[in-house]
Amino acid sequence: MSEAQPVSTQPSGFAPQPGIVQRLLRLKPYFWRQRNVWALAVGATLVAALTEPLIPALFQPLLDSGFAQNSLPLWSIPLVVIGLFGLRGLAHFVSQYALARVTNDGMEKLRSDLFAKLVRADLSLFNRQSASALSNTVVYEVQIGASQLVSALIGLTRDGFTLLALIGYLMWLNWQLTLVVFTVAPGLSWIMKVLSRRLYGLTKESQKATDDLAYVVEENVLAHRMVRLHGAQAQQIGRFNALGQRLRRLALKTTAASAAMTPLTQIMAAVALSLVLVIALEQSREPGSGATVGGFVAFITAMLMLIAPIKRLADVANPITRGLAALERGLALMHDAPEESQGDHRVHRAIGALEWHDVSVQFNPDGAPALAQINLSVKPGETVALVGTSGAGKTTLIQLLPRFLNPTDGQVLLDGVPLAHWQLDSLRQQLAMVSQDVVMLNDSLAVNVGLGDKPDRAKVEQCLQAANLWAHVQTLPQGMDTKLGHNANQLSGGQRQRLAIARALYKDSPILILDEATSALDNESERLVQDALQKLMQGRTTVIVAHRLSTIEHADRVIVMERGRIVEQGAPAELLAQGGAYARLHHRGDWASDVPAQANTPA
Repeated sequence: MSEAQPVSTQPSGFAPQPGIVQRLLRLKPYFWRQRNVWALAVGATLVAALTEPLIPALFQPLLDSGFAQNSLPLWSIPLVVIGLFGLRGLAHFVSQYALARVTNDGMEKLRSDLFAKLVRADLSLFNRQSASALSNTVVYEVQIGASQLVSALIGLTRDGFTLLALIGYLMWLNWQLTLVVFTVAPGLSWIMKVLSRRLYGLTKESQKATDDLAYVVEENVLAHRMVRLHGAQAQQIGRFNALGQRLRRLALKTTAASAAMTPLTQIMAAVALSLVLVIALEQSREPGSGATVGGFVAFITAMLMLIAPIKRLADVANPITRGLAALERGLALMHDAPEESQGDHRVHRAIGALEWHDVSVQFNPDGAPALAQINLSVKPGETVALVGTSGAGKTTLIQLLPRFLNPTDGQVLLDGVPLAHWQLDSLRQQLAMVSQDVVMLNDSLAVNVGLGDKPDRAKVEQCLQAANLWAHVQTLPQGMDTKLGHNANQLSGGQRQRLAIARALYKDSPILILDEATSALDNESERLVQDALQKLMQGRTTVIVAHRLSTIEHADRVIVMERGRIVEQGAPAELLAQGGAYARLHHRGDWASDVPAQANTPA
């Protein structure tokens, strides 16, 4: 099996802003909506930070007045200590709760906007990015990124305030010694800058490696039958393990870069502590210095309390970097997913006249065109069948109708109006499609029939009856409220096809597209489906991509295609009598060459 590589998820033409402030400002529409809650979180964090220097401040009177002079009232000690820690605890609770409010609100808004963007995005996005990468961005990256970033920013605020409060207290106690502490600041700043840059690059690489790993899982889940048929399990395990090893190496590099901050910070703090101890002892020996044991212990305690916030500030680079990278990826998806272009023409119900004027479709500039100069008209209510061997361009031709593809040259018209001028919702409301690849949602049967609408139960029942499926629905545990599971795995192939027909009946569109709707069914299933299709086709403009004679025997006209061109068209009997391309296909049964391997699916 060829190893299809995942498309890079880094959009072209998009690069994160170099400055962290600029990158944070891009998240403002999502995380600044709860600005009052932000203010509450920051205020509570400030209160908690301001209580930090009060802890060493207790030592000075306790040592100088309490132990040395016995002048402190005993009842005041537990009152002050309990009150201080009670205030810290309350501030911490308020800060954490407000933080959770901000995080979840911003995350929900960004995730909602991303999903809305995804379901309206231009279809080219799904050719550039894998399903696993898109779902990973919308579901996991946003959640992880928001949690890490907001938590890190609150931690940065808390530890920043704590540092300022402790440094202010140290300056008040002894400004000369405090200046010694400042000697570590330039070195610490340089370390954080270098390691943060390293972490950002590693995080981007890890995201790409995670996408590649998820893509292999997705690919093997979708292609599990083919992998087993060709005995490719060992090959795919090796492929997965190679990507897993790459992700492991990147994780270890990220851990090394993050963990390096702690010992480097501690070494610099130890150097500062050593200098402070030497200078403080030297000062205490000077006559009239006024140094006391309580003041010295308070200074050393406050200085040692600096280590914890400095260490956390050193470590905060990793979650901020990872959080920003994850959220920027969501913003990149917003930037990289323009919505489908559309016009403003809309009608309640189209007449159903279709025209292709000099339509060409070219997927590869260096290859043969998928469609070349197609000119075709379909009258309202007419049934036309497209036949031809694999690769003739039949499916490409019908994919132009709902604008899943756009022509390279020429234009397609509905009721005389170019499709590009139609409002997309209105255009697609005029079309119903039944194909061999039936897709159902993991929801109730009624919701799948009335997809896009609040299902009318009476109408759903009528459509199921017309699709020859009502008898089976009555045997299901919850009837039409039965959940279908992953892609309706509780139903057989023929039942899924009839459910798709019921959905098309419910939609009641004037134009019907049948894309090989019976190619994978056995004879009994095909008979039931054909009966349902005849009811569905009544009074509608119908375009059929056919592989079986039974599918086109009631067609008004047959369009024979070869290599992206129309080579014959006319009534089936007339074309058969002419002995041309259609007659050759008819006698050889060549259009059956596209029938998938899982044919003869039981009803």
